[in-house]
Amino acid sequence: MFSRDRWSEIIEALTANWFRTVLTAFGVLWGIFILVILLAAGKGLENGVKQGFSGIATNTMFMWTQVASKPYKGMPKGRRFSYDMDDVTAIKDQVPGLRFVSPRNQLGGFGGANNVVRGLNTGAFNVYGDYPEIIQQEPMDITTGRFINYSDINDKRKVAVIGEGVKTTLYDSGEDPLGTYIKINGVNFMVIGTYKKKSQGGDIEEGQKQIFVPFTAFSQAFNRGDKVGWMAITARDGYSITELKENIIDIVKTRHTIHPEDDRAIGNFDLYQEFSKVNGLFIALKAVAYFVGVLVLLSGIIGISNIMLIVVKERTNEIGVRRALGATPWSIRGQILMESVFLTIISGMAGIILATAVIWLVNIQLSGMDTSEMMFLNPSVNLGVVMIALSILIISGLLAGLIPAQQAIRVKPVDALRTE
Repeated sequence: MFSRDRWSEIIEALTANWFRTVLTAFGVLWGIFILVILLAAGKGLENGVKQGFSGIATNTMFMWTQVASKPYKGMPKGRRFSYDMDDVTAIKDQVPGLRFVSPRNQLGGFGGANNVVRGLNTGAFNVYGDYPEIIQQEPMDITTGRFINYSDINDKRKVAVIGEGVKTTLYDSGEDPLGTYIKINGVNFMVIGTYKKKSQGGDIEEGQKQIFVPFTAFSQAFNRGDKVGWMAITARDGYSITELKENIIDIVKTRHTIHPEDDRAIGNFDLYQEFSKVNGLFIALKAVAYFVGVLVLLSGIIGISNIMLIVVKERTNEIGVRRALGATPWSIRGQILMESVFLTIISGMAGIILATAVIWLVNIQLSGMDTSEMMFLNPSVNLGVVMIALSILIISGLLAGLIPAQQAIRVKPVDALRTE
């Protein structure tokens, strides 16, 4: 029940020495400020890093062939082998939980060594033979035209989707590439679309200098037959590609007579595993933020507890008189606890407001900048964090006042009235 007299007494007790009260409250204010700022900074870093994964099917692995490092069933060590379309079919049929198994072929290597010609302009670009699903596994925005489809695959159409970097190199400013032809290793392909890669935290400029053509047309034009250079494999929601990976690799080893323990023969990159490590890192950062923030807050709480002990000492006569007039121990204890919680919550809320103002100013500054390639984006804290902070404040206030409250109820009325 609200008591005007009690709250007047609390405010009078805390303002009797306002400078001491302000210094004590600053410890709690600073602790909660540090906690909120650390959590917001961690969230901003997490948002920036995850922005680099936006649009990517993170539950994906990439798999390619290497050299067999162990002899097996009469096959020698050092043997090279290649995937084929039957491998793709076997993986799809034998591994449940897969969403996409996309075979890929490539010209040019990661540095781009093949020649692409249009008129008098030439360039060296990576050229990929792909299936339509690849656009759901890699982040890509179609800026004009369209991406390859299954009609292109079935009809083995020699069509191409080029990056904005390819367009800049081979075409004049303002020139529309759609419907024009480019020559890839001497074979003509008609441009049906242009794309722009989304940020992946890597070399974005290099990502715009790639060309995508139908897998079947690539194989026919460059005499690849049914060979597959590498695969992009994505699991369905509810499945982990990391858990399915071993089964996938075992199928390939069996089909190509690779020793079951030859882990070097099959190259792979598990994007889901790497993404999980990133998530684990941010969980650890959040734990560190809570740990540091709570420690700083604890120092402020200790300061409040010390001040409340001093206040109890200063009010020994008052407490003795109240006890002599019939005040119960719980009444005395409740008064001290309320003063402690009140001071803690007021100073803590001031810290939350100050931290919110700082985060708001940072977001205003970031809103005027291009954050597409930044590793820091939209620092913020959600309502749950604020509720946690308030809970910590209330519990801390109770703990801060507990020892002084117990000290107060131990005061004997006779001894208190004797003190000068």
